[in-house]
Amino acid sequence: MKFTSILTNLILENSRFQVLLDKFVKPIIKPTETPQKGIKGKKPKGLMDFEMLKAIIFADPTTKIPEGIDIDSATETDMDNVKVGKFTQWLLKNFVNPKNEDLNITPESNEKDIKQAKTEFQRLFIEDLFKTTDDLTKFSKYQQYFPQEMRNIDKFTPKTLFNFLQTFQLPENIQKKREKTEIKKEIRKEREGLKHPGGDIVFTGDKWTVIEINKNKGKLANEAATWYGGFYDYENGESRWCTSPPNASYTSGYLKDGPLYVIFANDDEGKVGKRTGLPQNRFQFHFPSNQFMDRLDHSINLVDYLKDNGPMSELKDFFRPEFAKGLSKGDGTKLDINYPDSSSGKFIALYGFNQLFESVPDTIDSMNIVNKSKEEILLDVPPSINRFKNLKSLMLQNIVKTLPENIGDLKALKFISLPQNAKLVAIPESVNNLPDLTFLNLMNSNPNVIIPNSVRERLDDEGNGFYYLN
Repeated sequence: MKFTSILTNLILENSRFQVLLDKFVKPIIKPTETPQKGIKGKKPKGLMDFEMLKAIIFADPTTKIPEGIDIDSATETDMDNVKVGKFTQWLLKNFVNPKNEDLNITPESNEKDIKQAKTEFQRLFIEDLFKTTDDLTKFSKYQQYFPQEMRNIDKFTPKTLFNFLQTFQLPENIQKKREKTEIKKEIRKEREGLKHPGGDIVFTGDKWTVIEINKNKGKLANEAATWYGGFYDYENGESRWCTSPPNASYTSGYLKDGPLYVIFANDDEGKVGKRTGLPQNRFQFHFPSNQFMDRLDHSINLVDYLKDNGPMSELKDFFRPEFAKGLSKGDGTKLDINYPDSSSGKFIALYGFNQLFESVPDTIDSMNIVNKSKEEILLDVPPSINRFKNLKSLMLQNIVKTLPENIGDLKALKFISLPQNAKLVAIPESVNNLPDLTFLNLMNSNPNVIIPNSVRERLDDEGNGFYYLN
């Protein structure tokens, strides 16, 4: 190789971090834009910030970090001395441009849905980086034993890489050799049932036992999360939860928002984790973040599990208060539900709308319920709605059939929006008793909905189902 080629390769190698910095962190400016204003007067941004790029580079197990560089406080100057690993480009590609199947979007998804899905995907991508590091380490270690067509990392996404590694088995002769030369790291501890000082057994049923891990236990809570998760030793029957590695940084963050629940099957069927002896059949729930995971950290459909004929039906009533906590936002002043999405949507699917109105704090001043499903729901709004004396805004979309006559008791109500309710029967005459009512929206609702003359006389019809106060 010519000296100039060697020199060129050295320069490229040494400047690789700067190339990534320029490509992913520095503002993207089109020829028609200025560095000062960017698009629509906003300062242009890169695809990620410096700390995120740094996290992804360090998640690559082949990245080489010079002695003396602290990962958490490393600056751009420090990063010039870091040899970026061979998997970093793959990580960045999957982070910036995830595949549609990883976003769980459909051909019907609109631009807003896609944007939200990508934001959530990238949040979880960063949160689960340590898992991807573990998988890439195994990929490097066992790559030579893979089928030839599977030895290229670009064949995978992080999700498909994990699935592939789960099914991969070393050739028998190699496996026997490893068993002879490696020291077994199984640490099986004696246990008394499911007790741990950092967790509380809060429910014991015929089939399931529920453990609550609460921040009030301090350091013991973190130790309990590690113990019940099985030290992240998922290949030996324990869990793959991000809270299960010793000293996991995510545990405190989750506990700050609310308790972690670990659910174990009472009958282990002879299948237990090798490090803890705890049943393999286990789940972890965290209601504030709307995450409900099986042992391998795959999201489950909680409604299907808790419904009356589901495998965890005996836990349905127990978890009802946890669902109810997430119904209102803004210090108990706002109710925003997109059915069937979100934990509040799950509440409705499990407990029904009547229970919803009984479980929401009476302090709310805004109620927005939208049925985004294709399911036809014909809700008769219960008379109990009159307990929300502070309610100023009511929006019920694609979900309501009738309103109670006592809706006129909600004297603070200013806005009533009832769009896309094809089976809406009538507007109660008591609406005329609302002193501050200024807006009524019946857009795309039943064109034959009955509006009392007393109400019509107060409202100006602006067309398209919108009415305003005279």
